[in-house]
Amino acid sequence: MESLKYALHGINLQSYTTPQIIGDVARAAEEAGFESLWTGEHTVLPEHSSFQPATTPILDPLLVLTHVAAITHTLKLVTGVIILPQRQPLVLAKEIATLDHLSGGRVMAGFGVGFLEPEFEALGVPFAERGARTDEYLEAMLAIWSQDHPAYHGRFVSFANIQAYPRPLQQPAPPIIIGGTSTAALRRAAKFAQGWFAPVLDTEHLPNIINKLHQFEQEGARPAGLAPLEISTYLSEAPTPGQAEQLAARGVHRLVLALPTPADRDTALRFIEHTSQTLLQ
Repeated sequence: MESLKYALHGINLQSYTTPQIIGDVARAAEEAGFESLWTGEHTVLPEHSSFQPATTPILDPLLVLTHVAAITHTLKLVTGVIILPQRQPLVLAKEIATLDHLSGGRVMAGFGVGFLEPEFEALGVPFAERGARTDEYLEAMLAIWSQDHPAYHGRFVSFANIQAYPRPLQQPAPPIIIGGTSTAALRRAAKFAQGWFAPVLDTEHLPNIINKLHQFEQEGARPAGLAPLEISTYLSEAPTPGQAEQLAARGVHRLVLALPTPADRDTALRFIEHTSQTLLQ
């Protein structure tokens, strides 16, 4: 299992919303040998929804990762995922480039289209346009990050004759991860991303998803300069070593494990220590 990378998800969610527990968990994860810390995102939650309680604490992912960057040295800092169509792409590009500089080039930028229609309504973003906006915003961000004379003209965003410095430390862009299992999301990952990410709901179905990703790559959806996609899967519970081996055999490169919640500091640190001893040694 040495080839597998291990990550922790949820450093800005629910139990993990104070500087103390975020700091202690981040330092413990780095010391234990985890590769990365991942954040989620919802700007607002609907009061009447079966998704999760509207009072669930969720901190802004980039602000939390900036805090983590200041107290760690090697951990990758991952937005897993930012709901891209809800963001202004040039502002977001500036924020991600800033974090990449402050962290010494440790950012991995994960994006998804979102699925909570009331959240889109509250933010004034048409729900039906979320896929098209995501594709344009990705193209616009890549342009402002990497082009000598950035320019982009689309339906939702248009600019020319501007610059935004400093560029991300990682050039031409921080590694991009696309989340989601729809055909559109898989095609988007093949076209834009270094990685793909989604929960493992059915491990037997996972090879079909990976095969479809590779199919899109082979059909020419993937630019020639991008390396093969890195596959990351979210697990709500830590796997056994045998389960981890099975996922690796199916083509998974990174296991993104949910931090325990509800949890206090000691519970979280025990989880990190136990998982490290079980899977990372």
